[in-house]
Amino acid sequence: MPELAFDKIVVVTRKTALEELIERYNSEAQARFYIERLGDSFDAYANSHQVFKQSLELLNRSLPDIRCQWIDRSFLANFLFGPKDLIVVLGQDGQVVNTAKYLTDQPLVAFNPDPHRIDGILLPFHVQLAVSVLRKVVSGRYEVDRLTMAQASLNNGQTIYALNDLFIGYSTHASARYRISHGEYSENQSSSGIIVTTGTGSTGWSRSILTGAAAIIEATENTEPFLQARENYRFDYREESLVYYVREPFISRASQAKLITGTIREDQPLLVTSQMPSGGVIFSDGVEKDFLAFDSGTTATICVADRKLNLVVNA
Repeated sequence: MPELAFDKIVVVTRKTALEELIERYNSEAQARFYIERLGDSFDAYANSHQVFKQSLELLNRSLPDIRCQWIDRSFLANFLFGPKDLIVVLGQDGQVVNTAKYLTDQPLVAFNPDPHRIDGILLPFHVQLAVSVLRKVVSGRYEVDRLTMAQASLNNGQTIYALNDLFIGYSTHASARYRISHGEYSENQSSSGIIVTTGTGSTGWSRSILTGAAAIIEATENTEPFLQARENYRFDYREESLVYYVREPFISRASQAKLITGTIREDQPLLVTSQMPSGGVIFSDGVEKDFLAFDSGTTATICVADRKLNLVVNA
């Protein structure tokens, strides 16, 4: 009998919005009362929940005859993926992002459970295709897109990865103090933190920063270059580079604001040294609970990661 390409399948899911409401208000009836009392439609939560559960059942019936393990997204930080695991995600794009930073070289197959509600930029397959897609992947007949990731390595040996973006700053998003170095230049800064984005993340947090900055200038100048900057926010997710933005830099006698944005390449990483006695953090992909402490004396080297996400795109 030929050796299987994968030891097991790990399926990553998350609670629906309705399940989270029921947890919060103890019952579906109380959740309905609270939502409808505020004038919102509870049916939207119920319908979305029903569609997801139907997709979950369909995926379960579609799994090939290989050992399978199901985990909720909330347990990802404490879960150890094996080198021969096949990762399957059913949910929103954010689940792919949250899962990616805990993988090494494992392929990830992402299914969209509800195309009418979920854009699915990182979800190439409808769940109705699960039987044929998984059969082909398990037999080795598939192709992947290798998505560039970001990496922050600290001088104390800790490392964190990101598929979308990294945040470097103060835990409450208040003023962060640090020394930033890029290329031949360095300066002390005080800001609301630094965002480092990949090509995949360039449609998210970094876009909002660029949109806001451009709109403020447009309101006073109304010039074409700012409009172009506002629209040219995206770059390819396979590009071997990252872009950083400093949020709300403050100029004072002790802080400067010349290194506000730039491109991070293999030969030119970004170095950031914390000047915050406490409360400094680095987290990735919007998950603030999963962070590295970034307090005084800690230096972070930000670069293109030594790993990529292998997202299955054709089977």
